[in-house]
Amino acid sequence: MKNLLKFKVIIALVALTSFTISCDNDDDEVMADNTITGLAKSNANLSILVQALTRAELAATLQGVGPYTVFAPTDAAFVAYLKTTPYATLNDVPKDVLKQILLNHVVSGKVKSTDLTTGYVKTLATSATSGTNTMSMYVDLRSGVKLNGTAMVTTADVMASNGVIHVVDKVIGLPTVVTHATANPNFTSLVGALTGAGQPNFVSILSGVGPFTVFAPTNDAFTALNTELAPGGIAGVSTANLTKVLQYHVANGNVLAGSLTEGQMVSTLQMPQKFTILLAGGAKIRDVNNRISNITATDVQCSNGVIHVVSRVLLPTF
Repeated sequence: MKNLLKFKVIIALVALTSFTISCDNDDDEVMADNTITGLAKSNANLSILVQALTRAELAATLQGVGPYTVFAPTDAAFVAYLKTTPYATLNDVPKDVLKQILLNHVVSGKVKSTDLTTGYVKTLATSATSGTNTMSMYVDLRSGVKLNGTAMVTTADVMASNGVIHVVDKVIGLPTVVTHATANPNFTSLVGALTGAGQPNFVSILSGVGPFTVFAPTNDAFTALNTELAPGGIAGVSTANLTKVLQYHVANGNVLAGSLTEGQMVSTLQMPQKFTILLAGGAKIRDVNNRISNITATDVQCSNGVIHVVSRVLLPTF
């Protein structure tokens, strides 16, 4: 009888031990955090990102359901970025500014590297000028993955339970009109014109507070204009007149495509000259010379304004 009692006690202890071990294993599984925030915390090279997310009160957001895609700057990227700002440390960056910078690295949805295409995507960042139109990010796949002309993806497709992380080598600052003009290789002719000898400092102007609305002609638009102005081409246009042409593509304000109306007369920096919006049969612009340009892309949101892409260079009167 005593032996039977001992046997029952042993069995009970074994069962209790097994239950305890099982519970410990379950606790380990519960404690494992495979969210974007959790994976960032487990990566020693993303420690400053974690600090920034915590300070901006975004750490819990990126532990949420999502899904999110995060382009995650390394510690070295943050150190280098701070050197370009007035802020000595991360704690010196105003919390609201820091939050928008971080949100500029976040895209809704689970976007793996194989899902990326060259062109614009929307981040979750906003600004006083953009309202509900979130910031645009330009993705360039010509050689690796480059974002806004600066940050390169160094490690792709770190899969999280609520999305995906792509590690990048630079902090992606809030883009200005100039940022997006220089990041997109389809605007090299426009950038060349804006920075040409004798021109006003358009880079400084369009990097300012604004807001500005820029109707940006593509490289093909400038090629067509060169042919249109033959035999002298664009080279035959005086510096003063080229300045007028460039000013004629810029309006004040953050004017989104949805707010444009049929027949609307748009005032430009080339005062008092305006151009006309035509919406029937697709969005177009008629300049003062009755030349028609298609609006081929809209609402490329910057921190200080917005860009709409046009297929033809607009010409004012000289």
